[in-house]
Amino acid sequence: MFDVSLFLRHNFALVWALVSEKLTSLEIGYVSSVMVTELVGPSLGPHQSPNHVRPSILPGIQKLCLSVDYITDTMVSTISKGLMSLTHLDLRDAPLIEPTITFDLTNSGLQQINQHGKLKHLSLVRSQEFAITYFRRVNDLGMLLMADKCENMESICLGGFCRVTDTGFKTILHSCSSLYKLQVSYGIHLTDLVFHDISATSLSLIHVSLRWCNLLTNHAIKNLVLNTRLRVLDLRDCKHFGDEALRAISALLELKILLLDGSNISDFGLSYLRGIINSLVSLSVRGCKRLTDKCISALFEGSSKLKLQQLDLSNLPNLSDNGVLALAKCRVPISELRMRQCPLIGDTSVMALASMRVDEDRLHGCSLRLLDLYNCGGITQLSFRWLKKPYFPRLRCLGVTGSASRDIIDALARSRPFLHVACHAEELGSNQWDNLHGLYMHDNDEVDELEQWLLEEEGGYNDEEMMDADDDAELLDHLAL
Repeated sequence: MFDVSLFLRHNFALVWALVSEKLTSLEIGYVSSVMVTELVGPSLGPHQSPNHVRPSILPGIQKLCLSVDYITDTMVSTISKGLMSLTHLDLRDAPLIEPTITFDLTNSGLQQINQHGKLKHLSLVRSQEFAITYFRRVNDLGMLLMADKCENMESICLGGFCRVTDTGFKTILHSCSSLYKLQVSYGIHLTDLVFHDISATSLSLIHVSLRWCNLLTNHAIKNLVLNTRLRVLDLRDCKHFGDEALRAISALLELKILLLDGSNISDFGLSYLRGIINSLVSLSVRGCKRLTDKCISALFEGSSKLKLQQLDLSNLPNLSDNGVLALAKCRVPISELRMRQCPLIGDTSVMALASMRVDEDRLHGCSLRLLDLYNCGGITQLSFRWLKKPYFPRLRCLGVTGSASRDIIDALARSRPFLHVACHAEELGSNQWDNLHGLYMHDNDEVDELEQWLLEEEGGYNDEEMMDADDDAELLDHLAL
């Protein structure tokens, strides 16, 4: 682990000449496309003619993940030709300005992908982190050319291909018979027609992500769910999905992760998910403006043996303390709860969560490891009393509004040294949905000193703290009534 920018460009490739030939996986957080080309491509030996070309410095690389300034034809071609064992290619760029043709990806570059036929996983994403830019020089022809060499692909992620239409995306979907993962973001011209005849494919999809694809409607989901083994469905920021999409999704009995941010769903629509709520591990309805307190009972009423670990209720203007009280009554074993930007959430919600017990033998609020309350309108100093021990013994990350007293936050940090408190609007566990493979990888074996003391040490609480906890729980029962 080191900073690539410390190396002068002409020395960069020489440094890697010392790397073991047994290296099979390489990830670099940021590097220029020119340096990548020089690193991966074959090079001339010193004082040798062009007929004496040395092989790539990294001959054994199978997995390459790079974040670069620009994804270019030259870089893609060099990687595809030089790394003969490559099975996993993940390229992401975030241009500061619109790239020129010399520093961009075109149809010609896509045609060079998978020269050796071993590639199983491909990700090409243009981020809009710094500027609104797309792969403007790639169209349906580029997808057709790439599809000819990608029939054995298992995972494809495409982001920012603004000129590709249904024809291009459908070609990929129908050409790759082993495809189990499909991710498309900023598919500006992607419509329901892509999935119209999906029954003609192998129906092998397990993971589908369609983000910022605003031409898609409920009809696309009705066809997509013919892939009955879907386990991950990410439909964030597709604003035209509504209750009929939820009705179709309710048939996916193996679904584990469902992300619906910004969709046009209602409380009644969420009731369609009752049939699969017991299998869901993660659910996000962030920014679904039509939802109210009734969405909680619509989801969880009458359910048992829930497995839900992550729940995002952020940016719901009509969600109040009553909804959180209903959530606490359901005893959902949530480990991560996000309620950012909810103006009606206040101290009562914190009290409810603090006193919630997943089962009778565990401590108050014991399952929560992350709680994000940033910019919730009703949070006052009272809430910070409930954020102290013995409540929330497993809590590691807490998000609160920046207007909270610095003294109060400092006091909380001193009393809970293993708790990270964020008060500057940063997302806790950012990009948690962008690494969905790691969702089930919980570090249960790592128990910090505070948690050990809270969970295992006999007599860990003094009598005064325990009396306060009992009194507070009694108060909460009255609130619930």
